[in-house]
Amino acid sequence: MAGVTGRVALITGAGRGIGRATARLMASRGARVMCVARSESELVEMGLEYTVADLGTPDGCAYAVAETESRLGPVEILVCNHGIGSAHERVVWDQDPDVWAETMRVNLDGPFHLSRLILKGMVARGYGRIVYTSSTAGLVAEPAGSAYNSSKHGLLGLMRSVSLDAGAYGVTSNAVLPGWVRTEMAERSARQEASDRSIGVDQVWEERAALYPPGRVATPEEVAETIAFLASEESSGVSGEAIRVALGSVW
Repeated sequence: MAGVTGRVALITGAGRGIGRATARLMASRGARVMCVARSESELVEMGLEYTVADLGTPDGCAYAVAETESRLGPVEILVCNHGIGSAHERVVWDQDPDVWAETMRVNLDGPFHLSRLILKGMVARGYGRIVYTSSTAGLVAEPAGSAYNSSKHGLLGLMRSVSLDAGAYGVTSNAVLPGWVRTEMAERSARQEASDRSIGVDQVWEERAALYPPGRVATPEEVAETIAFLASEESSGVSGEAIRVALGSVW
């Protein structure tokens, strides 16, 4: 199976969590990976090609794409995995408009700019794989998370638009929707919830694990395996799909 061998992959949010697991997995399978995030210290530890960029700005997205193409070649796989969580959000009537704007800037505008920049080349070459990391909150909203919910719902609209616009040119576009995964972002939300409820962080994670039939949350590596398949040549028959990685639960 060809998989991702020799393919140039730009993976965002690659310094930690799901992005890190995905970058390592795809590199182990022969992809030529460019890791992108805002923290250089985390990227250095990867031992892979990397560049630091703010993917919440058009200039940052353009820089990441240009660096990848100049150092590795045309992007054949785009994994949009970066994002801001919802731990700092409030109910809609108390929501800070700046939180809304920042979340949209990073979670939705960034993937749009990256997709726009990369798709023209994919279409011209007749091949491409794009995978977006949404969330189960992209289908089932969580309370006090209007910005996060809306951005992750919007990401599915972008994914489906790309699948329709570029599908005739050998490009597929899909999304993974993880439930709770014990990443740094999720740990921040667990600490916030524990503080709000005056309970321990371990209790928060026990309650989250209880949402899933196996009694645990998914691992970054499990999400990475799904991303790697959708990024592979063998996934050519799958496009426009939002795939939960949530151990059988809607969350």
